[in-house]
Amino acid sequence: MAKKEPVVEPLEKRLWKAADKLRKNIDAAEYKHVVLGLIFLRYISVEFERLYDQLVKQKAEGADPEDREEYAAENVFYVPEGARWSHLVAQAKNPQIGKLIDDAMDAIERENRSLKGVLPKVFARPNLDPTSLGELIDLIGNSTLQNTSTRSADLLGHVFEYFLGEFALAEGKKGGQFYTPRSVVELLVTMLEPYKGRVLDPCCGSGGMFVQSEKFVREHQGRIENISIYGQESNQTTWRLCKMNLAIRGIDASQVKWNTEGSFLNDALKDVKADFVIANPPFNDSDWSGDQLRGDARWQYGVPPAGNANFAWIQLFLYHLAPSGQAGFVLAKGSLTSKTGGEGEIRKALIDKGLIACIVNLPAKLFLNTQIPACLWFVSRNRKSRAGEILFIDARNMGRLINRRTRELTEEDIRTIADTYHHWRDESADYADVPGFCASVPVSRVAELDYVLTPGRYVGLPEEEDDFNFAERFTVLRAEFEEQLKEEERLNKVILENLNKIELK
Repeated sequence: MAKKEPVVEPLEKRLWKAADKLRKNIDAAEYKHVVLGLIFLRYISVEFERLYDQLVKQKAEGADPEDREEYAAENVFYVPEGARWSHLVAQAKNPQIGKLIDDAMDAIERENRSLKGVLPKVFARPNLDPTSLGELIDLIGNSTLQNTSTRSADLLGHVFEYFLGEFALAEGKKGGQFYTPRSVVELLVTMLEPYKGRVLDPCCGSGGMFVQSEKFVREHQGRIENISIYGQESNQTTWRLCKMNLAIRGIDASQVKWNTEGSFLNDALKDVKADFVIANPPFNDSDWSGDQLRGDARWQYGVPPAGNANFAWIQLFLYHLAPSGQAGFVLAKGSLTSKTGGEGEIRKALIDKGLIACIVNLPAKLFLNTQIPACLWFVSRNRKSRAGEILFIDARNMGRLINRRTRELTEEDIRTIADTYHHWRDESADYADVPGFCASVPVSRVAELDYVLTPGRYVGLPEEEDDFNFAERFTVLRAEFEEQLKEEERLNKVILENLNKIELK
């Protein structure tokens, strides 16, 4: 009987397990900057050393391996001698290794303007054991070079992306603030197909939408120079992760901005008109300074309520769309039915104007930071096909559990949903409604149902419904109920505040 070959885990999983063991008593939120900072340092060293060796060989032809301009011309970061990986590896057992790495990060920032204020200087902290740090340096240095079939820089980029996801899982709710699940990002990008043009994310987190857009272009034989990215992030720590994530992919991040006020109060990209907007804004955000923006010119379809930013985000995205632009974004499922604070009127205006192309109902447990049910909206200016219709897709029964708390969409799920949308959009393609899954609905029918956009209202039930998952349905209903209670509590608070104001007068 033939022996079974042992299953070898992918490098990124083995590397994660080893790195996580070295974490000891350090919180994941803090430790991620240590590990991701070292992966980034290793990446730029690999790219630098590759070009450095070429320039050494070309010395006779006048090349200078220490000339900063040589590296700038090839879009490679210049790494000063004391910050090079080989130097740090030689010092890995030094008790002062933490300070040496912090100094290296400072030196790299001084030499590369685009990295100013981006790199972490957290390695000399007292709770970070120098021995464990040295072991981590050896681990990252050795493991990422073992796969000779893949360029080390590409491999490091993949490892960086994987680690972002694992740290988000480890942090739970807090991690979800900087990370959108990979399968959700992939679905958005696959449906929008951003082959060329301007791609904007006004709440960009760690940059996953941009990375996936770049990956999409490469996988479909497009030219990466044909897309340009624009982003904004209000959390400086998350913005730093984004800048490193993009740099490790060789993506120009010069138009990814940070300011503490955020995109509503201080839109650093106000003149940008994008071909694609791809985003995952905070769900039901009540702290978005809506009271200060009541007369804002961006509210072309109605003034959004001060206590919920969902319809402010939608209008911000539309404001930034080029005349033929498209947007795909995640919102709380409540946005499909809510009527509080004028939201129902805004949704009606969007539908009547023919801006909404597709709504996708997502499965539960996709997001790390919330149990609130979520959906995808796809809006488009200047629609040339299906102008009087909306496609509804109910994907609640899709996906697979990767652990007790978290679900992800499979590649097959993503392909099924995206193909359905593309076949529907192309009126010459073979599209047909599928009971329980998808339906193309005239806007007049949506109006009859009071402009509610819940896909379940339109797609009906599958022809055979034998696998009803009671536990999952209960979880979704409970989350919806808790969300309604929060909304009721918020409204009561607003009423009390207004009553107090009247009494004071």
